[in-house]
Amino acid sequence: MLTKRKIQTTLLLTIGIIVLINIISTRYFFRLDLTEDQRYSLSDATISILKNLDEPVTVTAYFSEDLPPDIEKVRQDFKDMLIEYSNRSNGNVVYDFVNPNEDPETEMKAQQSGIRPIMINVRDKDQLKQQKAYLGALLQLGDKKEPIPFIQPGAAMEYTLSSAIKKLSVKKKPVVALLQGNGEPALSALQQLRAQLNVMYDVKTVTFTDTSGVPLNYKTLAIIAPTDSLSDRDFKYLDDFISRGGRLLLAINTVKGNFQTAQGEAVKTGIPKWLSKYGLTIEENFVIDASCSNVMVQQQQGMFRINTPVKFPYLPIITNFTDHPITKGLESVTFPFVSSISVTPKDTSISYVTLAKSSEKSSMEKLPLYFNIQKQWKASDFQLSSVPVAVAVEGKIANNTFNKMVVFSDGDFAVNGEGRKAQQLQPDNVSLMANAIDWLSDDTGLIELRTKGITSRPLDAQLEDGTKTLIKYANFLLPIIIIILFGVIRFQYKKKIRNIIKNTDYV
Repeated sequence: MLTKRKIQTTLLLTIGIIVLINIISTRYFFRLDLTEDQRYSLSDATISILKNLDEPVTVTAYFSEDLPPDIEKVRQDFKDMLIEYSNRSNGNVVYDFVNPNEDPETEMKAQQSGIRPIMINVRDKDQLKQQKAYLGALLQLGDKKEPIPFIQPGAAMEYTLSSAIKKLSVKKKPVVALLQGNGEPALSALQQLRAQLNVMYDVKTVTFTDTSGVPLNYKTLAIIAPTDSLSDRDFKYLDDFISRGGRLLLAINTVKGNFQTAQGEAVKTGIPKWLSKYGLTIEENFVIDASCSNVMVQQQQGMFRINTPVKFPYLPIITNFTDHPITKGLESVTFPFVSSISVTPKDTSISYVTLAKSSEKSSMEKLPLYFNIQKQWKASDFQLSSVPVAVAVEGKIANNTFNKMVVFSDGDFAVNGEGRKAQQLQPDNVSLMANAIDWLSDDTGLIELRTKGITSRPLDAQLEDGTKTLIKYANFLLPIIIIILFGVIRFQYKKKIRNIIKNTDYV
């Protein structure tokens, strides 16, 4: 029998337990993350950056309010992440959310902080209208400031935030050098790659002379798409650089496609021959793949000439990636006029990892070669599979010194070009090159966060419309049906128990 004293005691114990749990939760933070890609868990790299903070970082998050649910989720996810950052940094990450749409003065301050507005579609009273929205943040550490102009929904939010914090807290950026003087694209032709690298590195160019090679303070050297031959002096400088522990990235063309003459041509740099002594050979051939990009071909339609997209196997779309920090999270990369790579291990202490391969339907063609744009490709044209096009090397490569090297058999996949020839590249093309440089240069592990986001998993386009509709409604209705069935079963079970108790004759 419940007495007044028992009720008071139970109430006091409940309140005491709640207070105790709250006190413990302020000291110890714990949360389960059951998502497949661990999107709500901080990486070791982020935790290391936060623990090494010497002074507080202030994050002013400029987010509009009353946004559509899919956009509002970005605000909530960012807030949850800041809570996690604050807990992990022992309070060294301080944050505040500001609504720039409240008044013109606040909006002006947001724009002056580098936060740019975007226009989104909002439905109001059955009418679709556009609304100005802000989804950005300003980070401050002492006198230094770093804006995040726009947080893309579904993007790598942790990488954006962690790299901004590291950029503010790092005392001296490591140098990444790009070789020039042999026909390589200038920095101005690598706009997207340079923008990504500038966050973590001091990107510079280096040109070999008779008196100097790679400066001693340069940790990583990238050689991207040279068109001229390197000299014996240049290769000696490269050997010296590797021998002292320097990291090397090679993105080399041995062939190229000339659309003016519709021919394949050789590119002579001397690098493949030099590279062979390290167990790698970039062959002088074209990898062709049934999974490929299109070229635009003019075709006559009556009185008009129209551009028609035509599959061109010499522009393979690579989706076959090894599980490696460089390729983690990548979905597809287009390699124009890529060649095959042969691996001949020189030493058991050296690890060779094939990063990317062609699809199961691919082949190789050698020079001389003439392109037939109108060719109707058949399955019999692709009798090879999994041709290597990118390799990572790690170990005591030279002079008994631990080293790393990454080799791509295409030099153009991350090059935007200049002037009117400049083109916007798909993000994975740039991320692959940036990830490779990160793996060579940075030992903190931030590389794994660059592509950590919400992966799109659309239904197979080859499924019939009826199957797609069935899957859609099953996803929607199945959880509801399960809950209703559980409720019915539970109700019947409780009813059965009540009847048993009711019919029991207690003596």
